[in-house]
Amino acid sequence: ITNGSLLRLPEVRRDLLAADALMPSLDAASERLYRKINRPHHSLTLENLLGGLRDFRAEYSGQLWLEVMLIKGLNDGVNDLQALSAALESIGADEIHLLLPTRPPAEPWVEPPDEAALQRAQFILGKRARLIAESGGTFDLSAEGSVTEALLSILTRHPMRESDLLTTLEKWLPGQAAQTLETLSAAGRVQVVTRRGQRFWSVAQAKYLAA
Repeated sequence: ITNGSLLRLPEVRRDLLAADALMPSLDAASERLYRKINRPHHSLTLENLLGGLRDFRAEYSGQLWLEVMLIKGLNDGVNDLQALSAALESIGADEIHLLLPTRPPAEPWVEPPDEAALQRAQFILGKRARLIAESGGTFDLSAEGSVTEALLSILTRHPMRESDLLTTLEKWLPGQAAQTLETLSAAGRVQVVTRRGQRFWSVAQAKYLAA
């Protein structure tokens, strides 16, 4: 899983050739939308991103699955979807995975498209495009020195739904799931963020603007 921004570098592409599958992101086909949605470093451009994806596809024999995050009012219109379809076609991905912003976003106005827009996106982007349902369940917390640090490492990357988080903690710390969250919260290391009526947990330093 990668944002694909460094695929323009030959050494990065070379190191990734051994992967069975790669999932880069491509959410826009115009520089304006690329900067609006992804907020890349000023040195990164959409042209370089697309060039890196095309160069990698030319060298890579594994499965290339491109992820597209659809956002209401931004990249779900006919013209933007047609431009995105042309860009995706030029890359030659094996699959196109359509994702929706269900986790708490940095901006309160970020919403998933309505059903009509989703159908429009699937029609314009073609048969290789499919909507990917949000994954749930437990997460592996054995990667770090402790369960708590492994949990914080995941929450640093993205928020977790409270139900999934409690299920995960119960697996690794039986009978201590709720207490672990309370302890981390009291220490100022995690926070609760409500998104569309559901509770998510994130690291305390993450910023979410109120609607």
